[in-house]
Amino acid sequence: MINYNKSSTLSNNDILKKLRVAHKLRNDEIIDILKLVDFEISKGALGDMFRSEDHDSYVEAGDQILRNFLNGLIIHLRGPMPDKK
Repeated sequence: MINYNKSSTLSNNDILKKLRVAHKLRNDEIIDILKLVDFEISKGALGDMFRSEDHDSYVEAGDQILRNFLNGLIIHLRGPMPDKK
């Protein structure tokens, strides 16, 4: 049985890390996925989000990057939505 409490809440960074591992994605592939939704990010900025929280260069991932990554991942996995006629 898993005990869920407030101290075990996942951050956006944790979610990005878990999705990267689950889908076996490299950072350049994540950048390409973000480009599918017209979201630009550098390799360095992305790498800063995957650092440990106690690292000097650690950056917290905001809701915007997670939302755009999830939308891009849907396009990457399923393809673009067909045009509505």
